[in-house]
Amino acid sequence: MAKKTTIYDVAKKAGVAISTVSRVLNQSPYVSEGTKSRVEKAIKELDFYPQANARKLARKEAQVIAVAVPTFTTPFFNEVLKGVKDEIKYLDLDFIIFNTGSDNPEANFMKFLEKGIPDALIIFSIEITEPIHSRLKDIPIPVVLVGSNHMDYDHIYWDNYKGGFVAAQHLIEQGYTKIGMIRPHSRSSISDQRERGFRDALKEFGIPMDEDFLVSGITRKHAGFSEEAGAEAINILFSRNKMPEALFCSNDAQALGAIHALNSRGLRVPDDIAVMGYDNIKISKYLDLTTVDQKMYEVGKSATQRLAYRIKNAVTERWHTLIQPELIVRPSTKKPK
Repeated sequence: MAKKTTIYDVAKKAGVAISTVSRVLNQSPYVSEGTKSRVEKAIKELDFYPQANARKLARKEAQVIAVAVPTFTTPFFNEVLKGVKDEIKYLDLDFIIFNTGSDNPEANFMKFLEKGIPDALIIFSIEITEPIHSRLKDIPIPVVLVGSNHMDYDHIYWDNYKGGFVAAQHLIEQGYTKIGMIRPHSRSSISDQRERGFRDALKEFGIPMDEDFLVSGITRKHAGFSEEAGAEAINILFSRNKMPEALFCSNDAQALGAIHALNSRGLRVPDDIAVMGYDNIKISKYLDLTTVDQKMYEVGKSATQRLAYRIKNAVTERWHTLIQPELIVRPSTKKPK
């Protein structure tokens, strides 16, 4: 039996995204004539007939959700996307993942929109700049933001300021007075808010901030939210000949790299130095790592649920949700007697 031609085959032959094929099938005006001609030619040559989705196409219902993320190889985004995947299986929808990259994600996202417009969109951890906002206003599709907030869109975002504050407060309450922080390589509103919360907590509790205890790794991968960056930051602290009593890492991946580097130098956590992370990825539990839970899986599910609701309902009100950080205390920050 011959293999049935699918929308994916058409997209591959035409050199476009499946969302663009969907737009052409739906007779959308948001496709250039040149792209439309390529898709129609591919449909004809492959003898493609969308039988299963014929009713949906006729009613112009959403078929393809695009999920834009800076990366899908980190534990954080793996957990978020798992929530999307587990929720979307209950919906009559497909989804595609677009990796915007951590290096200039805004520009890459704009290029993605130029290739073709999906039926609906979830945008993870990308700042909604004025050019992006202007472009999104021109396309009448449901949009949900995650990790950034903009009053014109449904959004879920984390209270990163409070997360940084809670982290520093916990270390202070354990009795530490020389406290450092590993920052990401690239600055963003997320990292800036966490650092500001961290600094404000130290100030409020009367703990001096030693700028030599604030350090970033060298590796640019994942914007510095990586194991390599965490290990490099420890090496930099050693080169300064200044080591804090406790160290707050901007995420769990940095913390894992930092612990490895400390162990390789003969230092033990928490006996010689306390270490805490941020995210509460799965492995942190098995490494006894104190961290801040961001409820990534639940956020992925919630964003998908909201997008599905907006697809099916003509609602005008915006849905704004602030996720509160939850401190997860484990042995890595327990101060030795």
